[in-house]
Amino acid sequence: MRLQSSATLPDAPALSTSRAGLGWGLLGVGAFSFTVPFTRVAVAGGGMSPLFTGSARAVIAALLAAAALAITRQRLPRGVQWVRVAVVAGGVVVGFPVLTSFALTTAPASHGAVVIAVLPAATAVVAVLRGHERPPKSFWIMAAVGAAAAVVFAALQGGGLSGLHWSDLLLFGSVLAAAVGYAEGGLLARELGAWQTVSWALVLAAPLMIALTGVSMAQQPPSGTAVEWAAFAYLAVVSMYLGFFAWYRGLAIGPMAQVSQVQLTQPVMSICWAALLLGEDLTWPTVLGGLAVIGCAATAVRTRLGRPAR
Repeated sequence: MRLQSSATLPDAPALSTSRAGLGWGLLGVGAFSFTVPFTRVAVAGGGMSPLFTGSARAVIAALLAAAALAITRQRLPRGVQWVRVAVVAGGVVVGFPVLTSFALTTAPASHGAVVIAVLPAATAVVAVLRGHERPPKSFWIMAAVGAAAAVVFAALQGGGLSGLHWSDLLLFGSVLAAAVGYAEGGLLARELGAWQTVSWALVLAAPLMIALTGVSMAQQPPSGTAVEWAAFAYLAVVSMYLGFFAWYRGLAIGPMAQVSQVQLTQPVMSICWAALLLGEDLTWPTVLGGLAVIGCAATAVRTRLGRPAR
């Protein structure tokens, strides 16, 4: 018996906007909000190279994905679906984890949140172009205001806008990769199912990630404290796999441009976790800025979208 409860008919339009899509999206964002601080924890000690942190976690997630697909006897993607799975894999399995791992070897977690704060706007743009959605002007205004508020908020905490560094370029690259992977994965989840989409992406990327893991271990055998390994385990199991169950389900319910805006709360949560886990300062301006970001996100997601383009 095949488990396809989260899939819909091929080429199906987005389901009607509902709190369910936003709820699933927010659950996924909550899981992803630990990614930046935990990546910083894993690579900051120097025992785990950024290449190992970015690739090995995908290998572990791929093992979980292969087991889940085999146990539930999922059907293979067909034809062009494999190309779309490859796009998802390139964005969220290879691009985002590897680029952020290298960037966060020098950039603090709060600085990473500065750049990654523009991800909701980037995802919305890709979703509109790829999914033929037609948001009204009010949505774009609030999305732009929300992105600006998120960047300003994160900058108040991390002071990350003083100048561009190589780590910023890597983070911007990770944002582009994630935006493409999120949008394509949200569309594909309507055909294959939410968890099935990320599972096939992990399996498809597994040979490359195994090779990169082998190279990283040959260059530098991984080592770390119990806390660093625990952070790595979270990245592998939750950030790389389980979090996408909820996230792609929310995007599949859609509309993607609207659901993607709940990501505006991610820099808020990430910096809060960084304050708790990494000892970074959490001030009243930060709290007030966080409330402003959440308010913008709430306004954006409540904006009704226009009819899909023909």
